[in-house]
Amino acid sequence: MTDNAYTRVRPLLFRLDPERAHHHAVWAAHSAGRALAVAARAGLRAVPPTSPRLERRLLGLRFPNPIGLAAGFDKNAVAPHLWPALGFGFAELGTVTALPQPGNPTPRMFRLAEDRAIVNRLGFNNDGAAQVAGRLTEAMRARPRIPIGINIGGSRARVGDATAELDDYRESTRQLGRHADYVAINVSSPNTPGLRDLQEPGRLGHLVEAVRRQLALLGLGVSAPKVVVKIAPDVAEDGIAELCASALSAGAHGFIATNTTLARDGLRSEHAAEAGGLSGAPLAERANRILARMRFVVGPDVPIIGVGGVFTLDDVLDKLAAGADLVALYTGMIYEGPFLAARLARGLDRELQARGCSSVADLVGAGSKSDAVTASDGR
Repeated sequence: MTDNAYTRVRPLLFRLDPERAHHHAVWAAHSAGRALAVAARAGLRAVPPTSPRLERRLLGLRFPNPIGLAAGFDKNAVAPHLWPALGFGFAELGTVTALPQPGNPTPRMFRLAEDRAIVNRLGFNNDGAAQVAGRLTEAMRARPRIPIGINIGGSRARVGDATAELDDYRESTRQLGRHADYVAINVSSPNTPGLRDLQEPGRLGHLVEAVRRQLALLGLGVSAPKVVVKIAPDVAEDGIAELCASALSAGAHGFIATNTTLARDGLRSEHAAEAGGLSGAPLAERANRILARMRFVVGPDVPIIGVGGVFTLDDVLDKLAAGADLVALYTGMIYEGPFLAARLARGLDRELQARGCSSVADLVGAGSKSDAVTASDGR
């Protein structure tokens, strides 16, 4: 589907219940992904837009371009081969939990069209780690030509029990670790009661250490996936340094900033008051502020994936300036169409060329120090 075709189809999709529209999109992704997986096994693997300027090497991986799919769309890993065909330079699948679970009662997804946003309280609805692992074993006999991250979260029945929640993340890691190029630890969704408490530095450190040790038990050696931690945009800014230090000392390799927010500032939609996590355009400023603060406290060498409110090339540039090494999106694709990533990657390449930059790295963190200081001063 071209961008012009999506512009025509979008009004029809927006007449559907948001979760029903999502299911249609996932079905289409699954169908296309199966065909692309067959092609990949025959040696015909999709390649996203790339160039020497766009290419990034982080977390021991090669990213053809820095525009990725954020977790939340491909929860059950039904289409890993589709994402490079749509232009993504990496894709994060999940969130997957150790136990299969249906998630929260419906309705649980709301479209805020006036605000270019989504509110969801899905609650980690997914098939569970064992079934997703079986699906990936088949689908990734020929791996896509992009890094594939797997986002793991806590099963609702186990979060809050200190021993059970660690075992839960270990089980997901055991099932899924060998399929991942990186593992993202999700402790920041607002839709599983108690999950965000895992961002407390002591508990986070124990969790990261548990995941790292489980990965070591898989015997993957130097090819073992790196571990990144996804944080909430609602964390206290003066606590970010301690949170990051705890995760890094336990063996984390990087961070994702940020998940969805509970804030509802300045929204116009009738659904603004719905409970759940807000994503989309209204999240951008808050997410960028947390991102800039994180970059300030961890320094220039720790990889950070910036997420939240990415619709345009300017949004990508803002994320890079705030300190992101890579930029991921999901809600923007709902509003702008399936080829948004390809469009952004090509636009970024042209922008780099126009600025005389040899690499995306030239733009990373250009505004992070001043932004972080401003945020911490409350200005």
